[in-house]
Amino acid sequence: MSDSVIVNIEHWLDQARGGSKEALGRLLGAHMNYLKTLAYAQMDDRLKRRVGASDIVQETLLEAHRDFLDFLGKTPAEFSGWLRMILINNLKRAIESHLLAAKRDLRRELSIDEIKGRTDQSAARLETFLATQNSSVCSQIQRHESLVRLSDAIARLPEEYRQVIILRHIQGMAFKDIAERFHKSSGAIRMIWMRAIEKLRETSDWSSGR
Repeated sequence: MSDSVIVNIEHWLDQARGGSKEALGRLLGAHMNYLKTLAYAQMDDRLKRRVGASDIVQETLLEAHRDFLDFLGKTPAEFSGWLRMILINNLKRAIESHLLAAKRDLRRELSIDEIKGRTDQSAARLETFLATQNSSVCSQIQRHESLVRLSDAIARLPEEYRQVIILRHIQGMAFKDIAERFHKSSGAIRMIWMRAIEKLRETSDWSSGR
């Protein structure tokens, strides 16, 4: 989303439930980077070489647009949970298509509950990360809109910064494990992480709760 776009999830959701296609488009667009952050955290390097997180998220948003009448919830939190379930199913299909099918191992089955557990855990870590950076956000609506803005801010980071933030705060990896993945020292990764956090804090539209 553009920096100039005002996020009003609750209003857009109410309008979309009332039949507004424009509001539905805004609502789905607002969640794009939120879903992309969660999808990226669930994809290992083998899957990333075969399909992009953006592709899986685009498919998710198209399905959500098509099936919006099936959404029976009323709150932004319920809506994001509904989107996550569509994302989880698309992640499962991508893994089966690009990884398991290539191995031709018919005995191996992928559990949707396992992917859901990991994705829900990543979503919870993203909320925890928001809380550590902005303790002033109190209402559920404020938290949800700040999560959306935080996801946008993460998406705008330079690639290396974005990867370190996702690995550290969304996947919960230790600095030493991130260092091994980047073939760098733990100290170097900590410096990248500190710069990434500083860069995020320069983006006030998510941290201020506006």
